[in-house]
Amino acid sequence: MNDLILIINAGSSSIKFSLFIQTAADPALLYKGQVEGIYVDPQFSAKNAAGDKLADEKLPADAPRNHDYALRYLLNWVQAHTEGRKLAVIGHRVVHGGTAFTKPVKVDASVLAELDTTIPLAPLHAPHNIGPMKTLAGLLPDVPQVACFDTAFHRTQPEINQLYALPVELAEREGIRRWGFHGLSYEYISSVLPDIDARAASGRAVVCHLGNGASMAALHKGLCVLTTMGFTALEGLPMGTRTGTIDPAIVLHLMTHLKMNAAEIESLLYKESGLLGLSGVSSDMRELHASSEPRARLAIEYFASRIVQQVGSLAASLQGIDALVFTAGIGENDDELRRLVCAPLQWLGVHLDEPANKVRSGEPRRISNAQSTVAVYVIPTNEELMIARHALRCIGA
Repeated sequence: MNDLILIINAGSSSIKFSLFIQTAADPALLYKGQVEGIYVDPQFSAKNAAGDKLADEKLPADAPRNHDYALRYLLNWVQAHTEGRKLAVIGHRVVHGGTAFTKPVKVDASVLAELDTTIPLAPLHAPHNIGPMKTLAGLLPDVPQVACFDTAFHRTQPEINQLYALPVELAEREGIRRWGFHGLSYEYISSVLPDIDARAASGRAVVCHLGNGASMAALHKGLCVLTTMGFTALEGLPMGTRTGTIDPAIVLHLMTHLKMNAAEIESLLYKESGLLGLSGVSSDMRELHASSEPRARLAIEYFASRIVQQVGSLAASLQGIDALVFTAGIGENDDELRRLVCAPLQWLGVHLDEPANKVRSGEPRRISNAQSTVAVYVIPTNEELMIARHALRCIGA
């Protein structure tokens, strides 16, 4: 007990960390922070569990602006704040596990070699997820590392829900299937739902993970039946700057009529579309709500409309619905978006308790009224805690 668990979540321009202490119950958060703007103007920040700021500083101007240096800088800060405790394990969030990894795994040379083969499936994320494991293996060779995968939770989907209507030989050779993402968030919701609503946990729940990246999943008895993201994190709902699902022939049109190349189309689909593209104002829902621009309201209503459509689709896959759960940044904090989603779902048995919906709280809470046959909840997600749990289990702690 009292050993430390370091969680690393490395993205394309940032490295986030959380430091937990092992307890007799769940791991308890000590610190969290990040290095952001890695290639532009790197900034390190850290807070304690109460949210008090402990550090907010730019990295040295003459230092390399890359992930390796950012990770070393972050690790030095962590090691200076262990208070004599032992670092027992390092857990990593990994976006893609391919077919090889369907559960968390202790990292060794063979795992790293296999992970390298997943890079073509997630070229924007996988190299940044894998790189810190290799760096830390050199810096802390005696500290075990555990990789936890966002795709793993969705492997319980029926095979028919993982397929595209492409030639089978091509799909199998290239790994083209509906992988699904945000799995660690859904797994966390699945783990806490039994204590919140036993009926929903043992029955049918639709979970809305709504943040800058957004997806939804249908859970039956806590396991994934269907999710909205597919081969990449581009499919499904519109997001902050991503299109969500579009007619694939649009890409062909952009190539043949506008002569756009792959890099230009990738930038359009991933960085210039979604709420930002629709509104012309921002990718941030808070700024859209505050804006007087008509297109800002259009973007909000478009987002809500697509969520409503997916609730219907996911409920159909479950042959009914017992609970609707909102989680992640937008899902947990945007009461107006929740209202826009729930109002058209009254035919399904969804009825909001308006005062409860407006309450701001960091605790799980029910926001549907007594008339509602579908229980509606706001449940804060905690992917880092899920990784910490997995990391301890993998090393037998």
